[in-house]
Amino acid sequence: MTTPTETQASQAVVLTDIAATKVKALLEQEGRDDLRLRIAVQPGGCSGLRYQLFFDERSLDGDVVEGYDGVEVVVDRMSAPYLSGATIDFADRIDAQGFTIDNPNAQGSCACGDSFH
Repeated sequence: MTTPTETQASQAVVLTDIAATKVKALLEQEGRDDLRLRIAVQPGGCSGLRYQLFFDERSLDGDVVEGYDGVEVVVDRMSAPYLSGATIDFADRIDAQGFTIDNPNAQGSCACGDSFH
């Protein structure tokens, strides 16, 4: 049986296997095992909302936590509705490199792809 937090977490964000491998490699480079990948939505950017991805050791009240291949992904309770069903992937191609977010909740994004609404 899943708890409400586990149910919310599975609906909040999906981390692909490729992205989980990249996050794990970055954490190993940092040499710390107390960090988790935090994904948040903050006001800003041309379209109104901007994604933030960063490593964090904090645990905030209401955090939704999900584990992927030894990597914990954390979403704060205010960002969770904006990220419900979003998929985080990692691209390493000649035309694109870095983490990408496919968010079904985004109605549109700016030309630079840095923000959404």
